[in-house]
Amino acid sequence: MTLPAQDANSPSPQRFPVVIVGAGPAGLTVGNILRAASVDCLVLETETREFIERRPRAGVIEEWAVRGLEQRGLAENLLERAQLHTECEFRFEGQRYRFPYRELTGHHHFVYPQPLLVTDLVREYADVRGGAIRFGVRDVQLHGLDSDRPTVSYLDPETGQRALVHCEFVAGCDGARGVTRTVLPQRARIARHDYGVGWLALLAEAPPSSDCVVFGVHPSGFAGHMARSPEVTRYYLECPPGDDPDNWPHERVWAELQERLGAADRPPLTEGRLIEKRVLDMHNHVVEPMVFGRLLLAGDAAHLTAPIAAKGMNLALHDAFLLGDGLVEYLTRGEPGGLNGYSDACLGRVWDYQEFSQWLSEVYHGTSSGDAYRAGTTLARLRRLFESPAAAAAFAEQYLGTAPR
Repeated sequence: MTLPAQDANSPSPQRFPVVIVGAGPAGLTVGNILRAASVDCLVLETETREFIERRPRAGVIEEWAVRGLEQRGLAENLLERAQLHTECEFRFEGQRYRFPYRELTGHHHFVYPQPLLVTDLVREYADVRGGAIRFGVRDVQLHGLDSDRPTVSYLDPETGQRALVHCEFVAGCDGARGVTRTVLPQRARIARHDYGVGWLALLAEAPPSSDCVVFGVHPSGFAGHMARSPEVTRYYLECPPGDDPDNWPHERVWAELQERLGAADRPPLTEGRLIEKRVLDMHNHVVEPMVFGRLLLAGDAAHLTAPIAAKGMNLALHDAFLLGDGLVEYLTRGEPGGLNGYSDACLGRVWDYQEFSQWLSEVYHGTSSGDAYRAGTTLARLRRLFESPAAAAAFAEQYLGTAPR
């Protein structure tokens, strides 16, 4: 929807009950929940529609999150096209070990790349439910967040004029580097953890070499294999934090992947052209609380989770379900309970996933740490997963997000 541009001195500024900053999975899900309840909202996004629909991101979605999307009419394409994953595989000491988590829990993962989900969500929000959205905005500014009538202003990309929006709530869904993180008051507590490692994130124009996710735990460093499509595979290689992707030419990448993911009874990986290389520094942070006056944070704006356990998009969706439902309850029925409990309800799952990410990081990186003690305890943990039914069940619950909390 194209909105009329308004400058800050306009006698008729725009008015929406909710302004959502950021058109990622969290922001678009909140917007869709609001529009389904006939609540008007405005989504502001600094990038173009084409960019957000193609931006490479992870694609592992937990079953409870898919069911939440399905309940809200947002999972039709996902359910038709997503791959179902029921097992994962660990490779260490030259052997491979299958972990059949659906047999243990009755649950599975869906693999559906985030760009496809974002494409579905933005189409449903803007084209089907008639939600207002502005792409390519600049210099978003937030005002009066401690009042009951906050305002948001931004530079319109078409006119270059500043538009002003009056609202009741601002949903900060614009990621860890977005504008909503820059306006947090001093009372905000930000807990951080740096894993001290980097991952070289790779996309290879090559068919998957396994029918499931594979985790390689190796003295040379962690490696991961994740199918993205029949023609494209996501790989990860542990590397020094801040490393230059140019230090990893084609030959070196594939030599390391073959070594770290090798297993005695498996053929070599199928190699192909590398179409993406970038280094991710592994770190987490959590903002507490997630509500500051009329600003409500969701997704990476509130908590960043390294891709170690593939939890980031799932946490963003969990936030969005709670925030969207809470806003609908308040704006349509005057019931504040959902919004009052929003931060605590989100943070319970956030900290649970943070702890699991930390535990799994030690499994992935312990053998390459250079510390013989850490290497020994890491291998003990891995063996326990395949020798103890109780340990296997506990890991499966955390891995699938079904653990009670």
